[in-house]
Formats: sequence, C-alpha cells, structure tokens
Amino acid sequence: MTDIDGVLAQVGSRLRRLRRERRITLTAAADATGISVSTLSRLESGSRRATLELLLPLARLYQVPLDDLVGAPPVGDPRVCAEPKTMNGMTAIPLTRQPGQPQAFKLVVPPRPEGPDPRVHEGYEWMYVLSGRLRLVLADHDIVLGPGEAAEFDTRHPHWFAAAGDQPAEILSLFGKQGERAHLRARAK
Repeated sequence: MTDIDGVLAQVGSRLRRLRRERRITLTAAADATGISVSTLSRLESGSRRATLELLLPLARLYQVPLDDLVGAPPVGDPRVCAEPKTMNGMTAIPLTRQPGQPQAFKLVVPPRPEGPDPRVHEGYEWMYVLSGRLRLVLADHDIVLGPGEAAEFDTRHPHWFAAAGDQPAEILSLFGKQGERAHLRARAK
C-alpha cells in the first residue's frame, strides 16, 4: 500500500464521522451536494475511491477545509532558525531554509576602510536598506542608499558594497546560490 492509498483509505471514516457529527442523513447530504446516496455510502465504506470532484462539495457541506477530509499533515513550524555567519566583518542571517533560488538574507554590513574591491559572479541581486547607509559601487556607479531604498543588478557587473560612514548598515538581500557563494565565502588570497 502506497502513502496515497493509506491516506485515501482513511477518507471514508472521516466523511462518515463528519456527517454523523452534523446529524445529516445520507439523503440530505446527497440533496445538498448532488452526489448520489449510493456514491456517498460507498465513499464512507471505503469501496469507492475519493476524488477531488466528490470531496470539494462535501468539504463545503461539512464546512471543513479539504485538508481535514484527507488528513493532510499539519503545517510545520514556519519559523526559520537563523544561524548567523560572520565573514570579513559582515554578518549574514539566513531568512530562507529551502534550497534553490532565490535565497534571502539579512546582512549587517560594516564600514570597510580599505575601499572598493569590485567582484563579479553569476546571478542577480536585489538589496533593500533597513537601517544605516550603504555605499554600492556598481560598474561606473558609486551611490549611497539610505533606509527604504533598494537596488537590483546583474552580478556579472563588477560590484562592491559596504556601510557608508562609521556605522553598520542593515540590508535585506535576495540572490541565488551563485551569489550566496560569492558573498559569504572568504576571499581567496
């Protein structure tokens, strides 16, 4: 028996329990949903396989989410357990936990007295300044972004960023795996 067969095997007993809890007869359920009494009876006994076309009107009738009829697993804890990583003075806090693109990070970017050292890599980056001021050097542009400002760019253009002034900047950054590697690894010497 597959996982799907196991889930579907439990649907009938859930339908019968809900109908009885609501004190609805098979005839009344058939009248309300347009599903025949015999089909409802076979669904509840498990001799008829449940389909979406049959379950949707029953979910409406019993006023329950479809997930309750099929016994969907509960939604997991949505909180992301962020483990900050610090490299070259910059702290990256992951805000996504699923692999793939895009990845989201909150970055705490310190000032860098050594000055711009633009790099390139595959990908596309979007950043939003939460607090502080961020200096972004992108190709021929040298700009300062303040809170509430955003920038997006193709990371194949030479780019570099650091806090402008003497206080760190906090930003949200979205990019794919290639961008993540380029910004979080220690610089090769």
